[in-house]
Amino acid sequence: MREPSPEALRAAASGAEPPMPALEVLSAHKTYPNGTIALQPVELTVQEGEFITLLGPSGCGKSTLLKMVAGLLPPTDGRLLLWRKPVQQLDETGRRMAFVFQSPTLMPWATVAANVRLPLDLAGVPRAQAEQRVQDALALVGLARFAAALPRNLSGGMQMRVSIARSLVVQPQLLLMDEPFGALDEITRHKLDAELLSLWREKKLTVIFVTHSIHEAVFLSTRVVMMAARPGRIVEEITIDEPYPRTPDFMVTPRFAQYARQLQDSLLRASQDTEEAL
Repeated sequence: MREPSPEALRAAASGAEPPMPALEVLSAHKTYPNGTIALQPVELTVQEGEFITLLGPSGCGKSTLLKMVAGLLPPTDGRLLLWRKPVQQLDETGRRMAFVFQSPTLMPWATVAANVRLPLDLAGVPRAQAEQRVQDALALVGLARFAAALPRNLSGGMQMRVSIARSLVVQPQLLLMDEPFGALDEITRHKLDAELLSLWREKKLTVIFVTHSIHEAVFLSTRVVMMAARPGRIVEEITIDEPYPRTPDFMVTPRFAQYARQLQDSLLRASQDTEEAL
């Protein structure tokens, strides 16, 4: 069982109510109709403001767990609570959630502004209000000058920024990201990682991020959740106890190398567990 968070310990010491978690996964698991166990019962608590990374070998259930949190995939059993409410009742909490997929999934015929405005149009937000929120979201990701551009005229990194702007336009408190930078070149990926951390801190977001990259996990995370496959399960949680803001200089420090080695060893153990289950 994971140790109580520092926030919970401080609340207990002061006699105050402990902070409300952003997410509680309570013995939630997933078995498909053909009998495949995609995810064993998972226990996971995410506090507001955390940056959690799910890491592990292919097939370990990272994306499955993320989609269950988003309400896109129902658990076979168990519960997933957002701010103490079932996922389907998120509106009752007064909070919002957004999902960034592996590819930008933009409408090729629509302008950048129209792509970003899509969730607001679907929600019936008045056009004048929606336009202002689109401008604000594009400014946050550095694309204010490209509102009238079409996706085909943008680089891969810029298209992913549009996708992130589309998630930010709904003003979420919880941001779910499924390997959003995996297809990008290393330089662009590092740049977007740094920009994501700035957005996370500025907007006080809670982020759950899926990646296969150990270096990305160390650079971004407050905590890394290591998973193994066949069946998918959580096998270890590793806290990255380093201050923010984190700059590229952090990536060449002995502390970064130490964390990377720790995650590499954990990933190797998770991969061996996976191979033994075959």
